[in-house]
Amino acid sequence: MSKLINPIEKANPLFLKRIRSQLKDEKDYEEFCKISTTPIVTSIRCNTIKISPAELKKRLEKKWKIKQPFKNNPEIMIIESKLLPGELGKAIEHILGYYYVQEIASMMPILVLNPKENDSILDLAAAPGSKTTQMASMMNNKGILIANEVSLGRISILSTNLQRCAVTNSLVIRQTGESLCKKLVNLGFKLDKILADVPCSGEGTIRSSPRTVQMFSENLIKNLSNTQKYLAINALKALKVNGTLIYSTCTHAPEENEAIISYLLDNFPVEIQKINLPIKTRPGITKWRNQEYNKKVEYCARIYPQDNNTEGFFIAHLKKTGEIE
Repeated sequence: MSKLINPIEKANPLFLKRIRSQLKDEKDYEEFCKISTTPIVTSIRCNTIKISPAELKKRLEKKWKIKQPFKNNPEIMIIESKLLPGELGKAIEHILGYYYVQEIASMMPILVLNPKENDSILDLAAAPGSKTTQMASMMNNKGILIANEVSLGRISILSTNLQRCAVTNSLVIRQTGESLCKKLVNLGFKLDKILADVPCSGEGTIRSSPRTVQMFSENLIKNLSNTQKYLAINALKALKVNGTLIYSTCTHAPEENEAIISYLLDNFPVEIQKINLPIKTRPGITKWRNQEYNKKVEYCARIYPQDNNTEGFFIAHLKKTGEIE
């Protein structure tokens, strides 16, 4: 196979076969492979708790070329200048918490969640804090924001990022996602919105973490899928009726994406909502191998790197419509 068709030379062949079967044709697959070997775009998100996008842009343009790709989301910026190693993290604006270094596809689940000032929100797996700080910014540092993380080492990183970004509406908790949801339910405390950005096989992060697809394993996907389903079910139970659950992953595997959402749709009082984002998305997959999913998983959003020059992501927007025993 030529380098253009398969530039991911060290990727597990099974992964490449799976990706090819998801995409629409050979040209689409070639474009996926080609972009997967290119560096990711340097993107940042303005921390509006501390500074406005206009003010930050003005400061940064003294040293870098800045682009704001989305009219309705001026906080999202791309740095088009060539940077020295470490330059982005060492900049005074970063140290002061004026911006957060975040990949564009990673910002999309929170745009769907649409946090508001008076919301009570749970970030089920919060570290390192990119989406938590994004939520706090959109909430104007008001409301209730619970940032949960099970890893003690990652909690340290999360807390540092929350402090740097001046987030004051958050409570950091160390629990497994399931146990925290169960405790909240037992206390009679339910939330308006929950982000379940769950641990996954990371197929969408090829460009920043090539080893992900070298270490690809279908057994890992199967094990993760069971964990993800359990997390999603417990998250639903911790939601208020009419509350919002955003389920997201940075993987392309249907077993970790549509399979989970299909199960929730078939077994719980939930409705799936259509997703509208400023980048190109593709509908969810309704058939995979010998599995047929609930047809409404088409309303999920698949983000492929070749469509937007981003990393890969999956997002589902669910509304809880009734109580769950």
